[in-house]
Amino acid sequence: MLSVLCNRTYRHLFTAQIIALVGTGLATVALGLLAYDLAGANAGSVLGTALAIKMVAYVAIAPAVGAVADRLPRRVLMVGADLTRAGVALTLPFVHQVWQVYVLIFLLQAASAAFTPTFQAVIPDALPAERDYTQALSLSRLAYDLESLFSPALAAALLSLITYHWLFIGTVFGFLGSAALVVSVVLPSPVAGSAPPGGTMYAKATRGTRLFFATPQLRALLALNLAVAAASAMVTVNSVVYVRDQLARSVTDVSLALGAYGAGSLIVALMLPRLLDRVADRTVMLRGAMVLTLVFAALATITVAGSGAWRWPALLVTWAAFGAACSMVLTPTGRLIRRAAPPEERTSAFAAQFSLSHSCWLLTYPLAGWLGAVAGLQSAVVALGAVALAASLLAVRLWPSRDGMSLEHEHTDLPDGHPHLVGASRIPAGWRHSHCRPVGADGLHAG
Repeated sequence: MLSVLCNRTYRHLFTAQIIALVGTGLATVALGLLAYDLAGANAGSVLGTALAIKMVAYVAIAPAVGAVADRLPRRVLMVGADLTRAGVALTLPFVHQVWQVYVLIFLLQAASAAFTPTFQAVIPDALPAERDYTQALSLSRLAYDLESLFSPALAAALLSLITYHWLFIGTVFGFLGSAALVVSVVLPSPVAGSAPPGGTMYAKATRGTRLFFATPQLRALLALNLAVAAASAMVTVNSVVYVRDQLARSVTDVSLALGAYGAGSLIVALMLPRLLDRVADRTVMLRGAMVLTLVFAALATITVAGSGAWRWPALLVTWAAFGAACSMVLTPTGRLIRRAAPPEERTSAFAAQFSLSHSCWLLTYPLAGWLGAVAGLQSAVVALGAVALAASLLAVRLWPSRDGMSLEHEHTDLPDGHPHLVGASRIPAGWRHSHCRPVGADGLHAG
């Protein structure tokens, strides 16, 4: 898997991703402590509002970035986003009002909504070989999982020496380092001699979303996003409730539970590159979604059990299974989008995935928290489990079982600025096509 790091451009971009993630992790810890200083016992509501603002920024800003991505060089867009994030992090230690935190969080996450889809769109062009790109996706998944384990530990070590305000300075250096690494390489152009279709700003902003709704495989991906959001919301929002309230365990065990989720995701991310050489993306992703529903059933058993020492190890296994199943769905996602969007429209497509997937979290995070607090954990498990099951079954229905017989359409001219369709199983009448070739079960050209 590490052989892909021999590519200098990818190596620098991957390193930029890692140090930016560590910086973000330090900011997350510092933000919680800042919220407590400003709001005391109401710190939870401040953080909850900040999380909602983060999701709104992701959902609203990412499509707008897709609309202007063709007007700005990728390097300018990514470096500008990093410098914006560094500037926001630099000001956070000096705020003294809660509303100031909200404004700065929106600016910080808006910049992230600009950086992340652009970064995701660059990687397929830097690594055109399918196997290399698959390895890069697994490494990216590993980076997220390891950051969730490493950043809190690093923050705890630093807080024994310095005050939390200095953690924001670490965040600043993380984003500045990311910007420097992006500047240090020449980013590949989307495709030589081509340009994305024109149209109004609204048409450009919604191009990626229309591609999702027009392509069967990407419609299925929307449903899979919802299934993953249901599971991850349960883990993120209610881990502390299970550990501290249901099982009466220590604060340290909350970290162990979250670590089990990350470990499950990490193990699957390590295994997937070889597995995806032999098994179709559809099989892996849909089975991952169905596993999520089985894990919810296991969680329901743990929730209704009133006592028993077995519940703690069972919860750890359940959280690890959630992480593994989510990784089965999330890791191959980039491969699916890469095949569904022409190179010049990948930023729009990844921006749409970024926005639409976070729309799912914007729904499931409050649902997990509100139901758990008002109606009890069992109600939250049943509701989110039902969401995951319905979304998984919908994905199975939407994703054609004979996906390998679909056609890949290149240079499709669409009226009214509609996006290209790649990998669609049906070709709408009236569209002009050229170079239509059969696609194999793995999505590669058959001949």
